Amino acid sequence: MNGRHDEGPHEHDRGLSYDLPVLARRQMIRLMAGASLVPLVGCTAEDRTTASPSSPSASSPSAAGCAEIPEETAGPFPGDGSNGSNVLKESGVVRSDITRSFGGSAGGTAEGVPLTITLTVVDAASGCGTPKPGAAVYVWHCDREGAYSLYSEGVTEENYLRGVQETDDKGRVTFTSIFPGCYQGRWPHIHFEVYGSLADATAATSITNTSQLAFPKDVCDAVYATDGYGESVRNLSGLSLEDDGIFSDGHDRQLAAMTGGTRDGYTATLTVPV
Repeated sequence: MNGRHDEGPHEHDRGLSYDLPVLARRQMIRLMAGASLVPLVGCTAEDRTTASPSSPSASSPSAAGCAEIPEETAGPFPGDGSNGSNVLKESGVVRSDITRSFGGSAGGTAEGVPLTITLTVVDAASGCGTPKPGAAVYVWHCDREGAYSLYSEGVTEENYLRGVQETDDKGRVTFTSIFPGCYQGRWPHIHFEVYGSLADATAATSITNTSQLAFPKDVCDAVYATDGYGESVRNLSGLSLEDDGIFSDGHDRQLAAMTGGTRDGYTATLTVPV
């Protein structure tokens, strides 16, 4: 990859074998803090509108049955205070545009193909038909070069591509971002945590669900054919959702539905039953 990762092969995320101990530590921290852990169940190169036919759950949760979003590791660099930096308690983290750093950071901006992320949080216990207004979602992901703000070499003074939103009366949150790059060993993805309220999120306490959103391959191929994503082309080759250490046990309920194109940007949508 680029110079940001000269310290070793993908220290920021080395797949399931590395992430599981991190998740275990996160769970222990939550237990010690008195947090309640909820048992969980489970592109062409053309610029044109794209919809993923393999992701019916993104727009219709009943298509895959109503079950809570699969629990996944938050990865080594969540930035929620469980493993180093805590961005959630910083003023300005509640925002819809996460492309820029904020507060006392270096003030950089993440470049890449525009991406709008829309997550709809619904109540699994009621059959996924009832939205969850007043909940909160924290999202974060790597930049175009595959680096994570706050942690990766070269961007430790940045906190871009991280933000919190409160769900509206339809259970939705929307973030303006950029399409993440692909680093070696992991399928392109976005991390997110769901909290019971905005107060819980900004206090970095009482996480109810931790999961990841995956992208369809055709969209990844289209984005990575654009300027600035050269390393992602190489890193994506040889990878598949079926072999990814996180998504290999099933990704139907985590695969985003996509619309848009490389010129004007994409929109990724996913229903998140909790």
